Amino acid sequence: MAEMDETDRKLVAALRHNARAALSDLALELGLSRTTVRARIERLERRGEIVGYSVVLRGDVARDPVRGLMMLGIEGRGTERVLRQLGGLSAVRAVHSTNGRWDVIVEIGTASLEAFDKVLSEIRRLEGVATSETSLLLSTRKSSL
Repeated sequence: MAEMDETDRKLVAALRHNARAALSDLALELGLSRTTVRARIERLERRGEIVGYSVVLRGDVARDPVRGLMMLGIEGRGTERVLRQLGGLSAVRAVHSTNGRWDVIVEIGTASLEAFDKVLSEIRRLEGVATSETSLLLSTRKSSL
């Protein structure tokens, strides 16, 4: 399967900004023809690079006024157990495996700082969680939910 080239990456970035953008607007922004933009989008969809489009509602953001990312370091072979336990927490919106310093990144959403703090404590107490670092999300300018 061919990798995305720089033009594909720019096209995907433009679609993430506005998935409803007209082909003519995308073509103008990228310096391509409408036909080329349409063909590239269709190819990315066929290859499974683009798997869908979504709508972000005001209620989706309002539901979780306090949001953050918690990076976790997991000791030993406890990753699968920790992932199962994280999946059972209602405030956990997504769990991502990653490389580098952290093993897992957890997206958390709550109604208040107090509830957020409670979730952090709960996650830190999970057997296998060795280290963590958390960042609150202060604002979202672009989202591809």
